[in-house]
Amino acid sequence: MKKLTAQKVKDYMSYRTPDGMRHCPDCIAAACNDVAETNYSTQFAKAPDALDYMRLLFFNDPIPQLHTHSYGYNTRTGRAIIEQLKALYYEYNR
Repeated sequence: MKKLTAQKVKDYMSYRTPDGMRHCPDCIAAACNDVAETNYSTQFAKAPDALDYMRLLFFNDPIPQLHTHSYGYNTRTGRAIIEQLKALYYEYNR
């Protein structure tokens, strides 16, 4: 599994959007790494990388192996992952 670093967060965000960073990249990386380490690996699907979780959180990109979207809308799983990421981010950002 690839670890997400604060520099990788900054680089990806500058690549993906012209807007500046408003959130702490260290806290984003820590939250995404924690979720990627602890969740959602099965024998049938490869566990998503931390970058996949960051894409879901900020850009609402689907994670197909977790079925986070159905017909373009977030599923219950997708909403739960987003809420978990937000809670971890705010916990680290105290």
